[in-house]
Amino acid sequence: MSPAHRRGRSRSRAALPASSARAAVVVNPVRIDTARLRTAVAQEERKRGWRPHLWFETTLDDAGQEAARSALRNQPAVVIVAGGDGTIRAVAEAVQSSGTPLAIVPAGTGNLLARDLGLLTGLEASVRTAFAGSDRTIDVGVAELEREDGSVATHLFLVMTGIGLDASMATGTNSMLKRRIGWLAYADPIGRSVLGNKRFSMHYRVDGSPERSIQAHTVIVGNCGTLTAGMLLLPDAEVDDGLLDVVLLRPKGFWQWLRVGSRLTVGGILKRSRRGRVVLRAAPRLRAMEYVQGERLAARFDSPQNIELDGDSFGAITAARIGLRPRALLVRV
Repeated sequence: MSPAHRRGRSRSRAALPASSARAAVVVNPVRIDTARLRTAVAQEERKRGWRPHLWFETTLDDAGQEAARSALRNQPAVVIVAGGDGTIRAVAEAVQSSGTPLAIVPAGTGNLLARDLGLLTGLEASVRTAFAGSDRTIDVGVAELEREDGSVATHLFLVMTGIGLDASMATGTNSMLKRRIGWLAYADPIGRSVLGNKRFSMHYRVDGSPERSIQAHTVIVGNCGTLTAGMLLLPDAEVDDGLLDVVLLRPKGFWQWLRVGSRLTVGGILKRSRRGRVVLRAAPRLRAMEYVQGERLAARFDSPQNIELDGDSFGAITAARIGLRPRALLVRV
């Protein structure tokens, strides 16, 4: 559970709804035991006197946006999304700013948003939270991506957007292998990227600051700070503080990569306790990891670079403008 959640930023517990209330379930069917999910939802709605739920599945042609829009047309009391961070991101594109709470049943490889919100509690417990939890608002990241042909597209993210190694992982990892062995599937693209230590030129500005030019290996802009296995990438990131946290990774060689990996692992351990967080804040920054914080980031690249949003590849871009919609998404916790 995140420190922000422990401090009680969530809204008061939701009141029991009238008998006309119903849930809408948007599910990635390849990620979850759908029969078990249907049973859990049906049990909770019967217990609370809700009408039978509506069921929508994602497809190869729809990552969740259209399913969520269809769900919202039925005016549900809650939209339950079952899937990984990519499915949650897609559904949030439709649900954000609607006023309808989004409940998460985590069923992906990383489940980074659920991890940050303290929602890795199991399927049945997640479904109970969807019906009886409390609501809190979180920030939504907005990425405006410019392609080499001049076209521009805007997408949302809830966890992180990455350029460089992070995006190469999303692009170069076999999806079937990822489903079978989880984050171990990233070992090959990480190893090839670290050994190659390929960098790219980036020119960026944060808020109204002057433009800077750097050579970076990886750039990650985050709304959440913790990776899978509890590794802490962005120590100051909070999902509802109205700020983006940026880390510029530029290690030189294997040993600096090793120091970066050690810092991420130790940081995740230290953040679990108050004393550990004090130690973490006092620890000297690594030269291979530069942190920046602000409301907006504008970046352009000398050559097209791959980008990922919440673990899904969005191809190569030549520029990006990244900002936030503060507390635009209502989440059931």
